[in-house]
Amino acid sequence: MKKSHPIRRVLLASAATVSGIVLLLSLKPASDPAASAQGAAAQETAAAQESPQGGAAAAGTSTVTGAVAQTQYGVVQVRLTVAGGKITKAEAVQAPHGGTSDQKTALSVPKLNQEVIATQSADITSVSGATYTSGGYKQSLQSAIDKMKTAGANTPAPSKSSAAGAGQAAQAKTVTGDVATTEYGPVQVRITVANGKITKAEAIQAPKGGTSDQKTALAIPKLNQEAVAAGSATIDSVSGASYTSGGYKQSLQSALDKAGG
Repeated sequence: MKKSHPIRRVLLASAATVSGIVLLLSLKPASDPAASAQGAAAQETAAAQESPQGGAAAAGTSTVTGAVAQTQYGVVQVRLTVAGGKITKAEAVQAPHGGTSDQKTALSVPKLNQEVIATQSADITSVSGATYTSGGYKQSLQSAIDKMKTAGANTPAPSKSSAAGAGQAAQAKTVTGDVATTEYGPVQVRITVANGKITKAEAIQAPKGGTSDQKTALAIPKLNQEAVAAGSATIDSVSGASYTSGGYKQSLQSALDKAGG
């Protein structure tokens, strides 16, 4: 029997050693566990930094409810939610209901709510077919915005569509019409005009005493709303209060003339 040559034995042993090393290298993890752990931790940190700070946003949100506005068909009251200096939600917490009022409310209030968000102001368009509800809505809306300004918290910034806010606010002016004499007493109207529109109308003088108190209480709120909705003195007289209505329109026209049309 032949003995193996010494050189051959060395070569075989070397080959076996190399094969073992290769096998060990192939079994080594492809990545360093410590490095992987550090990478995962870095990703979690980045995700945490990118997530929104919900608490801070919630703390900057405020809700304001406007005064109740009386209309011929019922009351209207608007509530606003403001965050980050903008109106984020508008809703009518009270609106006319019952009979045909249900349809008019369902038609007008969603549109008015959307317009408030779009314009960021009370300078919104009345909904056709729901003049009284629209007028009451705008009156309560303006009250809510006024309360917000008084409180000095999160006052809404006007949108681009309503032009440069501070400049427009400076353009708002109040004008008082001449006294109109009627059979039952004097009537005098004061209006607030901004951006070429009547934003508020009120009677600072009106007939009073006896049945005049009832007629004034019935007519003046309707006339005020009509003046804002129409933006002119071309408004309907209130049935049962013809003289008061006539005096109101006369003084309103005078105020508009003084305001420059």
